[in-house]
Amino acid sequence: MSSAETVPGPGPRLVGWRDKVVLGVVLAAFASGFGQFGEVSALGNVARTFGHVARTGTLSAQVGLSATLLGVGLAAIRLASLGALPLTGLADRFGRRRLLLATVSIGLVATVAAAASPGYWWFVAIFALGRPFLSSTNALSQVSAAEQTSSADRAKAVALVAAGYGVGAGLTAIIHSLGSSVFGFRGIFALAVVPLAMVPMIARWTTETDRFTIAASTEHPVPVLGPVGSAFRARLAVVCAMALAISFVTGPANTFVFLFAQNVVHLAGTVVAAMVVGAGVTGLAGLLAGRWLSDHWGRRPTGALGLVGITVFGTLTYVGSPGALVVGYLLGVFAGSLFAPAIGCLVNELFPTSVRASAAGWFLVAGVIGAVLGLVVFGAVAQSDNRFSLAAATTFLPVIAASLLFLAVPETRGREPEDLWPAA
Repeated sequence: MSSAETVPGPGPRLVGWRDKVVLGVVLAAFASGFGQFGEVSALGNVARTFGHVARTGTLSAQVGLSATLLGVGLAAIRLASLGALPLTGLADRFGRRRLLLATVSIGLVATVAAAASPGYWWFVAIFALGRPFLSSTNALSQVSAAEQTSSADRAKAVALVAAGYGVGAGLTAIIHSLGSSVFGFRGIFALAVVPLAMVPMIARWTTETDRFTIAASTEHPVPVLGPVGSAFRARLAVVCAMALAISFVTGPANTFVFLFAQNVVHLAGTVVAAMVVGAGVTGLAGLLAGRWLSDHWGRRPTGALGLVGITVFGTLTYVGSPGALVVGYLLGVFAGSLFAPAIGCLVNELFPTSVRASAAGWFLVAGVIGAVLGLVVFGAVAQSDNRFSLAAATTFLPVIAASLLFLAVPETRGREPEDLWPAA
């Protein structure tokens, strides 16, 4: 473990990216990924369990439930993440650690409960209860990692948190792909008891950030829906537009991919598992590249490059052939991982400590809205034309224009948040 260091002059006590306090929030991100991604990895099994499957015929017959029905249900689950805004904003009043431990615990309990769902809409309702808590956990993990580290280590810490979430998400996909006949979707959700058992370890490893402790020495109003002062709102609007744009693509691209692979392209479970393992390699490569580019090239150009890659490779994934699916998915994970360190640093560096968690909550909510809109549009086009390829091209490719949004915010590479907002 690296030793703690202190920034010159009065200021917060900071740690290296491999310190135990950073690894604690990485474990929380892992738990969040495991709990949230079960919805995606087991979606095909959910559709088969609560619908009627045929090998040929309409898209609905092949999947088990109509793309529109799935899209509406998944959109409802995503909309539940709007509750993460007040939860995340409360961390600006009561502290990052306290809220992190509460959200990860409640979110995982709800995920386990979803295993007992007696019907599709019951599944949607129960899983939706835990969604805002796990979404808040992921946001607070990023905030905590960013606040505990200096500019030299921040991209590495944010990338490590993203890797933790990715490992948790990928693990559910691998388990389901290799053991769906044994676990089913109910077994996948019941396995959330494993990361739930890790919460005491997370509690021991994490500490409150010094940046929050220093900021909390002055009075702040109790956050209600994440209030952000007028001085920060223009910048927040740009950041939220970024979140909405990227989630408009990643919402449907990530949500439908395993259903598409298993129920439409009919890839064997072992092939899907191998694809997920391969994505672990490309994801790690993307995180390493994104971290290096963010520190040497800049947060803005790295983020813009990642956004373009996500849209292009997401479209390739749904062309319709097994080869395009595998290549598009692997490269899409690479692009998403390239994007993660840049946007994670940018969002946390653009705002002062007093409103950082609230800003992260608004970023999360904008992403929820984007994902919901993307799911509805993607599902409606796929259902009406019986083609995922047209749905992907129609939904994803126009978002490339959103890469220009990065020009509207300052570059934060090599700078501390205190330098950007010295009086805040």
